[in-house]
Amino acid sequence: MIVTLTANPSVDRTVTLTEPLRRGQVHRAASVTSHPGGKGVNVARVVSGSGAPVLAVLPGAEDDPVVHGLRTAGIEFRTVPVAGGPRVNLTIAETDGTTTKINEPGYPLTARDLAELTAVLVELAARAEWIVLSGSLPPGVPVDWYARLVATLSTLRGNGTRRTRVAVDTSDAPLLALFAESVSATPDLIKPNSAELAQLTGLDAVDLEVPTAAAEAASTLIDRGVGAVLATLGAAGAVLVTAENAWFAAAPPIVPRSTVGAGDSALAGYLLADLAGVSPADRLRTAVAYGSAATALPGTELPGPADIILEAVTAHPLTAAEHPAP
Repeated sequence: MIVTLTANPSVDRTVTLTEPLRRGQVHRAASVTSHPGGKGVNVARVVSGSGAPVLAVLPGAEDDPVVHGLRTAGIEFRTVPVAGGPRVNLTIAETDGTTTKINEPGYPLTARDLAELTAVLVELAARAEWIVLSGSLPPGVPVDWYARLVATLSTLRGNGTRRTRVAVDTSDAPLLALFAESVSATPDLIKPNSAELAQLTGLDAVDLEVPTAAAEAASTLIDRGVGAVLATLGAAGAVLVTAENAWFAAAPPIVPRSTVGAGDSALAGYLLADLAGVSPADRLRTAVAYGSAATALPGTELPGPADIILEAVTAHPLTAAEHPAP
């Protein structure tokens, strides 16, 4: 089973315009959609849609819209009751696939809330292959909370056989805190985009959109103890780096409609492929296929198996001498 944590859940509302966005002007919407969101919830939605077992963990009241959305979708979940409601994240989608996002900060969590969420994850680790810590942290949460969770969860055993593996997909201060000198454990997998990889390495995000440069930067994180780095590079595709090798997979040709949830879908695809026991190259292929499928869908829609064209994606080992075109 895959367990996802969404510390900062949201209602993801997408307004699709009939024309390009112009600042200060009046626009008419072609459509408005809302889905339960937050990065961990997105991962759970994709995994559930594939038919694999998944459980979403989040703070939320029984009657809040994110919990209602998960219940309606038939996705298993566990909540820690909190007094406040989820934030609303607004996406403005243009007809050419350009998206503008406005994210609210979220409802603050107390030390008691964090302790209860930690206890739920520790309990679920006994039957989890992967625990995914995903998304931003709401106000009031220490920036090193994910780092502390990784240290706690990495000592636990999943399914009674092997250690539960932990994946992290976050940014800014919580991402940097994973690599502080005081940290005692690193994730089994992280999924940065080029901007987040730049935050970790001090390099330029534009330069890191070149696959070889991204692979070289990601290898420094492997040296710091990370098990694997899945770096998504937008339209260029993605690279996967482990202690053994690095691979690159180009994105298939698509008509982009929305980038919302593309990274979450790529992470879900990778985890699904890992559960299937395929090779690292095929895990990367599946990640790129899922991420690209999400980009081809409108608004906050996420891909299902029918949207995935795995044969359109190829992956190959990447060496420093190679410079594949995006």
